[in-house]
Amino acid sequence: MSADWPAIRFIVNGESRAVRVPAMKRLLDVLREDLRLTGTKEGCGEGECGSCSVRMNGELVNSCLVPVLQAEGAEIETVEGLSSNGALHPLQQAFLECGGAQCGICTPGMLMAATHLLARNPHPSLAEIREGLAGNLCRCTGFIRIFESVIAAAGSTRGHRGPADHAR
Repeated sequence: MSADWPAIRFIVNGESRAVRVPAMKRLLDVLREDLRLTGTKEGCGEGECGSCSVRMNGELVNSCLVPVLQAEGAEIETVEGLSSNGALHPLQQAFLECGGAQCGICTPGMLMAATHLLARNPHPSLAEIREGLAGNLCRCTGFIRIFESVIAAAGSTRGHRGPADHAR
């Protein structure tokens, strides 16, 4: 930490943290470089792809657009905060089992957006899943496996033969 900058304090994944960095440094860079939480990815750096999505005070944000000063006093959840006691979060498990993760660039942001969606709506319809993940881009899967993963995690197959039938 540099003594030249005041400490910026916030909570990340339940742990109090403080950094001394330029106030306008992107939250994304602070997470990856200063806190070594490299799960959050940079895709576009312009807030267009959602790869860097994290939850800040319960809201989904693109961390590439947030100056770290805005995180002062905030509670931040990154993809690293999803697992518990070494066990994958149900969404992480579903992405693994359903093939929702391909190259890995969009996966952390998709997981955070899906977590945000399911916190508000535990049993979303396919249309609600599409809308909830609309700010996140994937260039590998064509989204069907991602949608299937969210459906599986939500347990919202609702009598359909399987997630693929529900997602079509």
